[in-house]
Amino acid sequence: MKLEARNLAFGYRGRPVGRDVSLVLEAGEVLCLLGPNGGGKTTLFRTLLGLLPAQGGEVRLGGEDIARLPRREIARRIAYVPQVHLGYFPFTVREVVLMGRTAHLARFASPARADHEAADAALARLGIAHLADAPYTQISGGERQLTLLARALAQAAPLIVMDEPTASLDFGNQARVLERIAELAAAGIGVLLSTHDPDQAFLLGDRVALLHGGRLAAIGAPQEVLTPDALRMLYGVDVTLARVAEDRTVCVPRLRRGRGAGTEPAAGGS
Repeated sequence: MKLEARNLAFGYRGRPVGRDVSLVLEAGEVLCLLGPNGGGKTTLFRTLLGLLPAQGGEVRLGGEDIARLPRREIARRIAYVPQVHLGYFPFTVREVVLMGRTAHLARFASPARADHEAADAALARLGIAHLADAPYTQISGGERQLTLLARALAQAAPLIVMDEPTASLDFGNQARVLERIAELAAAGIGVLLSTHDPDQAFLLGDRVALLHGGRLAAIGAPQEVLTPDALRMLYGVDVTLARVAEDRTVCVPRLRRGRGAGTEPAAGGS
């Protein structure tokens, strides 16, 4: 199973956002999408998922035009983890995860034993089985994100699209979510995720795509694509890339210090 965009143009009626985007997501790989705020990442994702019609080009899912596929069939092939989902109703964590089985149910059918087992297996796989009966609205941001990952896992789709899955999470929860994403890819699931953090792309990405001005500026291996020049073009800041281990590179922004920063205090100061 693979997801493919061919010369894709995307946006809203009367408001184009991007064009000429071509990319492929294969099973078992992590493809990271980087781009500035307002650069069209979420709109691109919604088009790749068939939630918005393509304004040009096409999206193919499993070799078929996604515009010709029923919503239920799309959901069986690709899952979506949104950027923010606070929830308004006190569903339990297990109930939220069980919602991922909807694509496999007949119309008006209730979840069967196999669906409940799939939800419980997803909770256990992501290490949050102890939260099964907790209200989704009362757990932490990191736990909510893991719950949404579990819902996508219970959906049993071979591909997952994640819109900034670590946004607003603290350092520890970011690490936990990234670890689980790496495990999903290792199990053969294809993952397309957006992030603002080049370090995450170095850590997770088999390939990286840079979205700038509504177009793909580059796509390829992180070490080839994430250069200081490319990151300056993308975010307007100077960076230094440092290798901290044989297989690990980090990105450090160069801060412009104001006048007097780092100088000794004036004589007679307290």
